[in-house]
Amino acid sequence: MKDTDDEVRGWWRRGWFLRISTIVAPPLGLVLVWIDRKRSIWRKVLGTVGIACYCIIYWAVAVTLLYRSGSKHVEWPGGYLPRIVLVPTLPDYERVEADRAQPKLTSKPITHSSRSYWTGYRGPNRDGVYSETAISTNWPTGGMKEVWRKPIGGGYGSFAIADGLAFTIEQRREFEVASAYDVQTGAEVWTNAWKGFFQESMGGDGPRATPTYSAGKIYAQGAEGELRCIQADSGTTVWSKNILQDNGAWNSFYGIAPSPLIVDNLVIVPPGGPRNRAVVAYNRDNGSFVWGSQNDEAAYSSPMIANLGGVRQILVVMQSRALGLVPETGALLWEHPWIVLHGNRNIAQPLLISTNRLFLSAGYGTGCELVEISNQAGKLAAQSIWKNRNMKNKFTSSVLADGFIYGLDEDILTCLDAVTGERKWKGGRYGYGQIVLAAPRDLIILGGQGELALVEINPTEPHELNRFRALPGKTWNHPAISSGYLLIRNAVEMVCYDLKAQ
Repeated sequence: MKDTDDEVRGWWRRGWFLRISTIVAPPLGLVLVWIDRKRSIWRKVLGTVGIACYCIIYWAVAVTLLYRSGSKHVEWPGGYLPRIVLVPTLPDYERVEADRAQPKLTSKPITHSSRSYWTGYRGPNRDGVYSETAISTNWPTGGMKEVWRKPIGGGYGSFAIADGLAFTIEQRREFEVASAYDVQTGAEVWTNAWKGFFQESMGGDGPRATPTYSAGKIYAQGAEGELRCIQADSGTTVWSKNILQDNGAWNSFYGIAPSPLIVDNLVIVPPGGPRNRAVVAYNRDNGSFVWGSQNDEAAYSSPMIANLGGVRQILVVMQSRALGLVPETGALLWEHPWIVLHGNRNIAQPLLISTNRLFLSAGYGTGCELVEISNQAGKLAAQSIWKNRNMKNKFTSSVLADGFIYGLDEDILTCLDAVTGERKWKGGRYGYGQIVLAAPRDLIILGGQGELALVEINPTEPHELNRFRALPGKTWNHPAISSGYLLIRNAVEMVCYDLKAQ
């Protein structure tokens, strides 16, 4: 008996992998002892591989049983592996309906801003910069005081803010709903709903695209193709059409995510697809077709208006290239290959670095690139200046401050020199969240698990001033700021904070 006990103790001391395997999968004990006693290297290798496979299957079965029993849920937070959570980040429709059953505002709220500033995705220039007013950087230790907090429907849209209203798009049961809320109270003012429910197991359900505000109208894009022009004060539909059906296109794997772009009298959307309808322009007032261009499949980033190489143009990233298009006609000005690895498509917004340079970045191991647009006798051409893997924006986009690029490399805050692409520093995990640069040097970071952080940045090092839990669960929606009011949301709740400097 003593010899047997010594043998078992010796086996237990020798193999950390065997010890862990035995703990997570108790039935393997006898097999492990057998492998340890057989001194053949070949048997040990086969045994170790077998144990690893057994453990993977063991845990897969355990997770599946927990998931199906309803005691645990699997959720993708943005990385390569899922998380097991007790409470999934899903909308509580009954809670939303109970809250919205309260009487709606019957009159237009008093405008708290003399102008409409944050009118769409990532702000007035789609660059993630807030410079309208100074913000408070002296956040209380326990977190900022809430102006209001409300339940909300599902989806990944952010807010457009204008005339005292915050506009977003959300999933409410089997309907996609464009909605308007009073910025100061969170009260629902109007809704505009249509039948539609985009479902996708990894990214999540619901609409993706942030509405765009322009000249008293809201342009809302649903995940299955529905595009609506809506009166901003009343919620009345002006015109609507399905951009996939209208252009013979097919939906992307994660649904339609680009926000509509307003340029002059046009609304620009990229449905993707054949027949020179990859990017199309409609008349913003009546929805009539104006022009179509290119034959690419769509990506998930939103078109932008830009001035590159001295030429005003629409900047858009499609499945495998970045393009510059003439706003009036859709004619191609330049193109540059941009392929996201592992069969994925671009999500991050292009970042304008100068009057002739732009920055592209993507996750999935792709990295980033600085592209220069030259103008030779009126003909534009693109060339790569540098390319590396120092910044991999996945679901987020970077910002530019004083010649340096700040963004989340996967889930870690990182600073790059915009001229050389050199990494200056990397540190601080915020999950797969979103960033706003509150000029001149403060980052407001809405983390991937609902944490809100204020970070003072410079090319030498970051200085986190505060961080607190603001929202429950997975949060990929971009923050919005107008007149010092910060609005954030995910698929469960929306919150307003007053960031105005005292």
